[in-house]
Amino acid sequence: MPHIVLIIVFLVATVVGYFIINNVPSLLHTPLMSGMNALSGITVLGALTVTAVALKDKSAVLSTILGIIAIIFAVINVAGGFGITARMLKMFKKKEGDDE
Repeated sequence: MPHIVLIIVFLVATVVGYFIINNVPSLLHTPLMSGMNALSGITVLGALTVTAVALKDKSAVLSTILGIIAIIFAVINVAGGFGITARMLKMFKKKEGDDE
């Protein structure tokens, strides 16, 4: 029963998140994503915590595997977000030839 509740929460969060992001103007997407990197860092900590708890229970092999996958995806999300933010900030730097 708890798994069904978690799946329902995941599906509702997915639909709500899609509609929220879909209504954000394209001009604000990159700054919004930059701010979300902090929340992605919290996701990494949550995945690490859940995986550590699953590792203590030797019979929770599936939970451990899913936790490791969650850690990998969360770290990729954080690293990619910071990489794109760095690219965005480079666009706003003045070039050496610009004396305006």
